[in-house]
Amino acid sequence: MLNTWVARGVIDTGRRLALGDEMAERFRHREVQARTFAPLVLDMLVTRGDFRPGWVDAFEQWYPAETDLRGYDEELGWLHAVAHGADLLGRFGLRPEVAPTRMLALATARLLAPTPYVYGQREDDRLAIAIALVLTRPDLSEEEATGWLEPLACDLRGFGPGPLPAHVSNHLRTLRMLYLLADRGLRTAVADADPAPLAHRGALMARIGTVLDLLYAR
Repeated sequence: MLNTWVARGVIDTGRRLALGDEMAERFRHREVQARTFAPLVLDMLVTRGDFRPGWVDAFEQWYPAETDLRGYDEELGWLHAVAHGADLLGRFGLRPEVAPTRMLALATARLLAPTPYVYGQREDDRLAIAIALVLTRPDLSEEEATGWLEPLACDLRGFGPGPLPAHVSNHLRTLRMLYLLADRGLRTAVADADPAPLAHRGALMARIGTVLDLLYAR
């Protein structure tokens, strides 16, 4: 219902902006469900065309710092911090007011954050799609489109034989999905006839492959 009201302009601009400010505040809420559903509402607003720089700042502070990454809780239901945050990351990444490199760096920070949680509810797919959305920006240079991968490569170089930490497993699977999206292009809807190409596709795929080789060459 809220999504419909926002999309159709039933809620006026002033109230939408106030709602966005409230959602930005909720990133600091003590209840996990308040924090993890704030990105969904902000995504609705940004999709509608509303935007405030402070919303990006609040999101940037919360997303890599969130420690409760459970996809689903038997009592609370869906929480999905990584997936909900990914959707907003991709949306922000398409805004001309937001530097695409800023959102790529934020995705990297989320992937590198230590966690015992292994993505189990398609969080890797959702984050890869968000990164791919940002990578459709035509203003990205080749270095900008690939340079964000270097911290992930450094992280992999730091591990020897033995079990992989959960966050490493997470970012490896996210990169595999991103490689597929780079190869095939990104469809933002099932009916899309022509997938959107990712910037500097060849260089991006080569760089992702180089990062993944660090694991397979161990």
